[in-house]
Amino acid sequence: MLDNPRHTVPIDETSFRYEGWRIVAVCFLLATFGWGLGFYGQSVYVAELQRARGWPASLVSSGTTFFYLFGALLVVFVGEAVRKYGPRLSLIAGTLAMAAAAVAIGAVREPWQLYLADAVLAFGWAGTSLAMITNTISLWFDQKRGMAISLALNGASFGGIVGVPLLVMLIGQAGFAGAMYAAAGAMLVLLVPVILLLVGSPPDLHGWQAAAKEKPRSSTEIRGWALRDVGFLTVTIAFSLVLFAQVGFIVHLISFLDPIIGRERAAVAVAVLTAMAVVGRVLFSLVIDRLNQRLASAISFLSQAAALLVVINLHNDHVLIAACAVFGFSVGNLITLPSLIVQQEFDSASFGVLISLNTAINQVTYAFGPGVVGALRDWSGGYVLPFYLCIALEVIAAALIMVRGKPRAKLS
Repeated sequence: MLDNPRHTVPIDETSFRYEGWRIVAVCFLLATFGWGLGFYGQSVYVAELQRARGWPASLVSSGTTFFYLFGALLVVFVGEAVRKYGPRLSLIAGTLAMAAAAVAIGAVREPWQLYLADAVLAFGWAGTSLAMITNTISLWFDQKRGMAISLALNGASFGGIVGVPLLVMLIGQAGFAGAMYAAAGAMLVLLVPVILLLVGSPPDLHGWQAAAKEKPRSSTEIRGWALRDVGFLTVTIAFSLVLFAQVGFIVHLISFLDPIIGRERAAVAVAVLTAMAVVGRVLFSLVIDRLNQRLASAISFLSQAAALLVVINLHNDHVLIAACAVFGFSVGNLITLPSLIVQQEFDSASFGVLISLNTAINQVTYAFGPGVVGALRDWSGGYVLPFYLCIALEVIAAALIMVRGKPRAKLS
């Protein structure tokens, strides 16, 4: 311990001067570009490529599905990469990959190029989104990890609220290719210097670095152990079900509300849902580290199920907007809670690998949410059946998340 004085200095995570809060700011900026270009940007790419190239929606949308699935495969290894190469190099690699993806998408001229661009985008998404952010922040925070992750992930909402309109405006001014090149340049100019200046060596919060040197474990062993552990499986399956329902509902929300309350009010409902996701994440961050994380998750799931029940059965415009607000309040927290449960119930040395595995499984599952909801809507002639399926999944998940399983020996 005397060889590294950083490990002997008490860490006050509540202090505004603590270096970890600079990491939160970096991750906020990373999330802004990661979600703006990787997640919310997909709707822009689909529309522009259809308009400019005349390609069918099925072709462009299949590229999006490929992006999600290939990205999920890559996300599995994010924790391992951060552990091996360190946060600074990993963050820069993710930034470079996302910038390269933006350039590649702007340069697409043939269908095969779209899939190549989406493959590069998957690398960028893995290196700038949830797994990278939670793995990075976990190196600086323990007691205030929930607050730190929640605040950083507000960048995701910022990327959707501000980033997408700016991208659309740029397309109008400079064309699709010019806008994508400008976005890539802005990302490099803003993020790379900030990462180099602010991201250094993290403190050893639990002494796991030394323990890992004494008892090296492969990531494959950690993943194999986790997939046999009841506690990890209940967390992963529960959140997979909920995110499947959540993404499926949100993607089809305007289509459902448009014939009921009109396109303008439907857009208001979506805006309220998004805004409440930010409000819920900020308010929840103040108490999230002191809550029973599994119980908080179950209550969040049931609140979404109740909101969905109202949406299906009551068609007053004010009531529908209020229900969307209730649904949105927990949307942001559902990507924060899994990492906090994993932090509480598993040893720190395996956190990065476990949360990356959890994130990957969740992403594979929710990638099919919009398609399944749409298929059930076409088969049944309306949204009642698919939305009731979403309610059932939320209720099942609420029961499942409360099953922790028997305590098992940890990997340490």
